[in-house]
Amino acid sequence: MELEQLLIIAVLLVLLAEVTYLVAKLPRQASSKKRMIFVDTSVLIDGRIIAVAKSGFIGDTLAIPRSVIGELQFLADNADPDKRARARHGLDIAKELQGLEQVDVQLFQDGSKAEEGVDERLLKLAKKYSGAICTIDYNLNKVAAVEGITVCNVNDLAKDLRMAYLPGEKIMLELVQKGQDSHQGVGYLPDGTMVVVEQASAQIGQTVEVEFIRSLQTAAGKMMFAKRTESAKPKQKLVKQQAVVNKPTGTKPVRKQPVQNQAQLPKKQPQPQPAQSQPAPKPRPQRRRSNDVESSLIDLVEKQR
Repeated sequence: MELEQLLIIAVLLVLLAEVTYLVAKLPRQASSKKRMIFVDTSVLIDGRIIAVAKSGFIGDTLAIPRSVIGELQFLADNADPDKRARARHGLDIAKELQGLEQVDVQLFQDGSKAEEGVDERLLKLAKKYSGAICTIDYNLNKVAAVEGITVCNVNDLAKDLRMAYLPGEKIMLELVQKGQDSHQGVGYLPDGTMVVVEQASAQIGQTVEVEFIRSLQTAAGKMMFAKRTESAKPKQKLVKQQAVVNKPTGTKPVRKQPVQNQAQLPKKQPQPQPAQSQPAPKPRPQRRRSNDVESSLIDLVEKQR
């Protein structure tokens, strides 16, 4: 009797352990189910999906439909050399994706040819398997958004990851510390990007206008270099002033006439001088006659009598 009870207890313990294992295991299996991202022809031809896949940010499964490979094969047999080269490049990208260890890639067998068109086939597959579409086709992107399908656009990713400011743009920046060189000043953008300003060590603690000249992207982060812009001083117009001769108050200033070159002056013609007239001879005083003198004396004497 005791043996039977021990067996029953052992069986119950085994069942309890199995149930506990299943309860703990089932949620993990459900959570580990990956979403399928169906890759478009334009993405394979573009080739930037390789860099995104190598970064490890794609945690879902990249599904390359067989119909997309069939379209690339059709374009590779085209007579146009440009289309043929681009299609062959897309086939090489698909092969390289399959060899990457950072992402799960599988070839989805949906038929070698899409009668309704590759874009329409991708929309149907995304709806059927509750997946997403990876494309850079603008029209397909809009149609998928209308259909309520998630779109992974490589162009949008590149736009969001680009530098906030491009070389040549100007902003007001506060300099907070010195740079590696003694003449450098350092400031920070709102997103934390460090900006090194040349010849700005004297402006530390001030907010100055800077112009970006180049950017540097490394594995440790991004850094930008700028230069301080000096406000252009207005150029004073040079006014030609004529020399003025000072004169007493109340009189108009007399402007000096520009001195001409002696060679340019016209030669003065000698003017004929008028003949000098000889002065008229002075009249000589006439001597009174002696008779008149005597008569005047006689008259004077008679008046005195």
